[in-house]
Amino acid sequence: MHRLHRAGAEILAADLARKLRGRYRCVFLCLDQAGPMGAELASEGFEVVDLGRKPGLDFAVARRIKAAIKHYQIDLLHAHQYTPFFYASISRGLGASPPVLFTEHGRHYPDERKLKRVLANRWLLKRSDRVTAVGRFIRQALIDNEGIDGRRIEVIHNGIDPDTYPTADENTRAQARGLLNLDDDTPLVMQVARFHPVKDHRTAVKAFVRVIEQAPTARLCLIGDGDERQAIETLSAELGIHHHVEFLGVRDDVAQLLPAADVFMLSSQSEGLSVTLLEAMAAGLPIAATDVGGNGEVVEHGVTGLLSPRGDDRALSSNLLELLQDPAKRRAMGLAGREKLLAEFTQDRMHRGYTGLYERMLGGETP
Repeated sequence: MHRLHRAGAEILAADLARKLRGRYRCVFLCLDQAGPMGAELASEGFEVVDLGRKPGLDFAVARRIKAAIKHYQIDLLHAHQYTPFFYASISRGLGASPPVLFTEHGRHYPDERKLKRVLANRWLLKRSDRVTAVGRFIRQALIDNEGIDGRRIEVIHNGIDPDTYPTADENTRAQARGLLNLDDDTPLVMQVARFHPVKDHRTAVKAFVRVIEQAPTARLCLIGDGDERQAIETLSAELGIHHHVEFLGVRDDVAQLLPAADVFMLSSQSEGLSVTLLEAMAAGLPIAATDVGGNGEVVEHGVTGLLSPRGDDRALSSNLLELLQDPAKRRAMGLAGREKLLAEFTQDRMHRGYTGLYERMLGGETP
């Protein structure tokens, strides 16, 4: 992996390792740094290795991966994201031979086809390797922009444990709003995302200016942290809505806070298959999100939520207001969203997919 900070791909990998620890011995190899989740996993008895990658192309990392393969007797490398896949693959040029499972969690925006990458991928992918995408949109991007044969790519949707997310009802709503010091009748929009340009908090804040014009008591709760946080705090002050916006930072009680919201928002410029959307669905919340990446696979427009074009604060604010002003629609969409989650995006379903693939790869099966 790149690192073990608390983010979607990292959380999914950690949960998978915990689930399978009685069946497999899992070792975490981190290109850049172990991070806070690395310390947490180490305290649980997992081996966590910091590979200490330097800027640029660092071939020493490949040598360290080779050494780790030998030391830990690794039979299969599961590479989350492209750069870990690249280093896992070139380590085999130094004598290491385990098959590699490459899982693509997201794509850069804008996403462009690069001939050098396409040619490199033909060399990097061996016959014993497999590729998974967390959604159909990601799978198509791997075909179109990475030149990978679609017959080699399996879709295994992200999934979460719905039982860890209490659904929004009178009791859970009151408890959650108590944590946020909010009255029951205050309209609340919540977004959970790291403060990074790809999450486009600027559009979220601008959309909320329009929301306040028609719902002057509404509040926006932003959970997460990152390099863009200070800039977004400054923007909310410049737009005159800083008293309506709460910046809560990174929280480990998101599941308990979600029932406080009336609407869940995601304003991203690009997404793979967002875990935070799944969390909102588990809580039974209606969603207002941008129609980018895999969001359309998760949110069914007009059924579980409302979608708008990327960067369009006017359309996003219109969707937010439509939901805030219609309690019956919110309830219906929230129920439909949880039903969709239970049918398609559970953690058990995801774990079965990866476990089956591990077993087939370890058994020598090729695509």
